[in-house]
Amino acid sequence: MSNGFNKISTGVVTLACLLIFLVFSSLVLPDQAAKAESYAGEAGSPDTSLFYTSKDLYRFAEAYGEEGRTAYIRARFTFDVIWPITYLIFLVTSISWLLRKANLHNSRWGLLNLVPVFGTAFDFIENSMASIVMARYPQTTIVIDRLAGVFTLLKWVFISGSFVVLIASVLLMLFRLKKRK
Repeated sequence: MSNGFNKISTGVVTLACLLIFLVFSSLVLPDQAAKAESYAGEAGSPDTSLFYTSKDLYRFAEAYGEEGRTAYIRARFTFDVIWPITYLIFLVTSISWLLRKANLHNSRWGLLNLVPVFGTAFDFIENSMASIVMARYPQTTIVIDRLAGVFTLLKWVFISGSFVVLIASVLLMLFRLKKRK
């Protein structure tokens, strides 16, 4: 998978993915955040929390009300499918391209382009679990309600880690370029 990402991550593809990420972040993300705030209010959201307990998740569900829970679930299977794919393609292509420019793509360092894949996978799992709890509320959903917060934490660890890898890749590329000159 890592090698496949390296093959497709040309300069043009990487630039296109960066532009998609920037356009989505500036045009779509603010509108979605406003919609989420309209039903979440001051209760917050599982998606933006670093970690939450099952008790917190049920508190979110209660605070959202029936319409808010429906809107939350709809957003998880529309916007929150496209958004993770958007940041995934940006991060994977950028990290792959930068590591290739630093001549590290054939080493173990090259596997760092897989970090965003884990963040995206955990994001999808978190969204599914939180949506199941929201859909079944007020019934409890044992196990899923407890694991949702764990997957949220893992999502944030890997997404944040992806941006750390991206910054490190930029620095490694610049170091290698300077060393060549």
